This record gives sequence, C-alpha cells and structure tokens, in this order.
Amino acid sequence: MEFYIDALKKYADFSGRARRKEYWMFILCNLIISIALGIVDQVLGTALLSFIYALAMIVPSISVAARRLHDTGRSGWWQLILLIPLIGIIVLIVFLAQAGGEENDYGVNPKLA
Repeated sequence: MEFYIDALKKYADFSGRARRKEYWMFILCNLIISIALGIVDQVLGTALLSFIYALAMIVPSISVAARRLHDTGRSGWWQLILLIPLIGIIVLIVFLAQAGGEENDYGVNPKLA
C-alpha cells in the first residue's frame, strides 16, 4: 500500500524514475480497489463510484507509467503507443516490465538511491 500512496503523492510529477515494484504495486492496488468498487456499485445498482474512481486515477496512472518508462530510458510519450490496437498494449507492457538501467537522462537508478 506504501507504493500506492507514494504514487498518489506524486500524482502530477512526470519527472524522475519509478522502480518496477512501485509501478506494479500501484497497478495491483488500483485493480483491487476498482474491483471492490465495482462490487459495491453492483450492490447499489449504480456505476457512480467506479466512474469517479477511474476518473480520479487517470493522472496518477499516467504519471507513474511515465516515471516507469523513464526508468527504462524511454520517454513518457511512449504511452501513446496504446493508440495502436492490440500491438500497442503488448509493446507497452514489455517496456514497463523491463529492468531499469543505471543512471540515464532521467536521473540515477532509484534502486540504488
């Protein structure tokens, strides 16, 4: 949960780097919360909670993904590859799953810092 809170604290920080663990733990917490809110919405017969949560998580999700791409030495603009159907998501997942290198244009390796 610590990584989820840290990502929310840096919700509009598109600079720097994010470790793999930070990114994937944010995604896991985000998924668990989304599923829980979906269940609550089903019980209540509405989709309001899920919609509000999804809307609130757009900017933090983009910023943590940009920082994760920075860790692999790529620009955050690589997220636009999602506009290519099917192939885009596969390529982006591969990029996000790769190990971060040593020092690059975006700073020192957060694992070593």
